[in-house]
Amino acid sequence: MKMERKRGSGSGTRMGVRDGGTGEVGDRAGIADAGRAKEEAHVEGDAEPQQIKRARGRPRQFDASHAIERARDAFWETGFSGTSLDALSAATGLNRPSLYGAFGDKHALYVDVLDRYIEYGHDLMRRALETDWPLAKALMCVYDGALSIYFPDAETPRGCFLIGTALVEAKHDGEVRARLASGLARYDAAFERRLARAKADGELDADADPAQLARIASALLHSLALRSRAGDTRAMLHETAKAGVALICGKPAARARPA
Repeated sequence: MKMERKRGSGSGTRMGVRDGGTGEVGDRAGIADAGRAKEEAHVEGDAEPQQIKRARGRPRQFDASHAIERARDAFWETGFSGTSLDALSAATGLNRPSLYGAFGDKHALYVDVLDRYIEYGHDLMRRALETDWPLAKALMCVYDGALSIYFPDAETPRGCFLIGTALVEAKHDGEVRARLASGLARYDAAFERRLARAKADGELDADADPAQLARIASALLHSLALRSRAGDTRAMLHETAKAGVALICGKPAARARPA
């Protein structure tokens, strides 16, 4: 093996090795020289040793789920366009660089929140509709669950996040429009599966159309969301839901008799 000393760009030397088949890769002197070269390069031209800087981004004790929940509430309150980056920073406790580092830009964060809300709503529906309860009870469970979201305790009624925020953005934002359409379709499909099962079990008339009834069931859900923001009380909307369920199930809605 032939050893060749080469000059490095720093203030030291390094040992070059030409393979002669022995497997030998250098000597201790070469390793020591390389180490000194690194140390000298570290301090050369600086009055003080350089410290390793931590990359800017999310804080060490970062809780993504909590931050997304707080961002969701901010968007829910003022919509996508009306929610500033400063408002998101205040809500999540993250400065702008941390927000960007964790979620990307404001639009990416909103889309993430939207996806999570759609998934959450679909999961609640599925759990209610896949029970062995009678159709009317399963449907009312969906609507009462939705009303608990639209009317949070001790807060101003806020309606549905999807309907309340995505409708505005969908007009000019294709990505949001696609998610809105997909979310509504998933809700329709969840209702349709349950209604088809009810038809097979004899809970609905033989000529009932589960697909059309599913769209009516979804329309009732959206109406509850809109009316909750318009000022209807939770009790009023519960009664509206009961009347809608009675119609879907093919039974006349009960009318209150005068006292």
